[in-house]
Amino acid sequence: MNEFNNINLDDNNNYSKKTRKNTFGKVTAFLMAMVMVSGGSIAVYRQFTESPVSAVTETEEQVSDRKSSLSAETVSLINTGNNSGTALTTEEVVQKVLPSVVGVESEFTVTSNNNGYYYGFGMPTTSVATGTGTGVVITEDGYIVTNAHVIYDSEYGAGLSEKITVHMSDDNSYDAEVIGYDTDCDLAVLKIDATGLTSAEFGDSDSLMLGESVIAIGNPLGFDLKNTVTSGIVSGLNRNITINDKAMNLIQTDTAINSGNSGGPLINKYGQVIGINSSKMSASYGEASIEGIGFAIPSNETSKIIDDLMSYGYVTGKPQLGISCQDVTENVSRMYNMPVGVYITEVSAGSASEKAGLQSGDIITAVDGMEVSTAEELNAQKNTHSAGDTITVTYVRNGNEKTTEITLDEIKK
Repeated sequence: MNEFNNINLDDNNNYSKKTRKNTFGKVTAFLMAMVMVSGGSIAVYRQFTESPVSAVTETEEQVSDRKSSLSAETVSLINTGNNSGTALTTEEVVQKVLPSVVGVESEFTVTSNNNGYYYGFGMPTTSVATGTGTGVVITEDGYIVTNAHVIYDSEYGAGLSEKITVHMSDDNSYDAEVIGYDTDCDLAVLKIDATGLTSAEFGDSDSLMLGESVIAIGNPLGFDLKNTVTSGIVSGLNRNITINDKAMNLIQTDTAINSGNSGGPLINKYGQVIGINSSKMSASYGEASIEGIGFAIPSNETSKIIDDLMSYGYVTGKPQLGISCQDVTENVSRMYNMPVGVYITEVSAGSASEKAGLQSGDIITAVDGMEVSTAEELNAQKNTHSAGDTITVTYVRNGNEKTTEITLDEIKK
């Protein structure tokens, strides 16, 4: 019996686990308890029957015009500043940041085979699903940052939202264009046709201290509770958390964040955005009840990603190998007399791996001298590098151990 885990690396070198043995331990339970906190989770969408609306997209000419008109001054507005000056009261912090907080409403087309039958056969049905989240104005001319999972659904396969509406604090609403998004980083940049907006000031997340007071503003559970303000402290720094197979370095906070808060600001005592709220622990962890464990993407990391999304439409420097692969578990190793490692099932034409001489059937066992036994470990080693870096890969072919150097390609999308 083939016990391969059936792990495929896509163009981003992210892998999707189609089947997996039940080896859950405490760490796995912790990771499984992590959830994104957008109202954009289709599980809480309000279902509609109207026909889907057209997607808001840019033509190639519009993209070119936008990039050429994007000035260095505009991009520099989102660079992180220093946490300095006189601390503000809670009321002053809210008054300063609230005009920069917006609501983000996303519509998706959802296809289901669970409803409707015709002569005994299940007939697919489609409906429009709506979810809500939060965003932060980053330039006065209408650029807004939010979480990628607010406008892109991967859990149910709905993909990119077909209509995105930004709701301002003054109750005006605008259709939004997607300038760029990255599901690995869980960030997206939107653009609305508006000027004279109040842009948020970004602070230095590297200067945060444990126990420092922070505030969140967002739209929990939708717009009926829009602009909800909650407060707490920085509970942890540099938390390495894996959510949906994506490793993230996050700020931990006990500030209350709930569905609909995704993409909203985590704010320091100077009224500066030092994080973008993105995830929380779910209601239970084993038999324990969970309260007040939320996470935000640090502003220093956010700033570079936003710059890339505004300038290029994607995050630059992300490396890829260009392979599909499967884990060789210890059981498979014993059954087929193969080394434990990562079995290459396909090498993309023209990819970095093909140029380095890797072939289908090779089994990767180490990267830069560090043993790898799973695709997750291989991906983690790869992601410590940037596109253009060279790594040394150890692999086994026909029972013979070999090494090769691979210059990593850049993901451009």
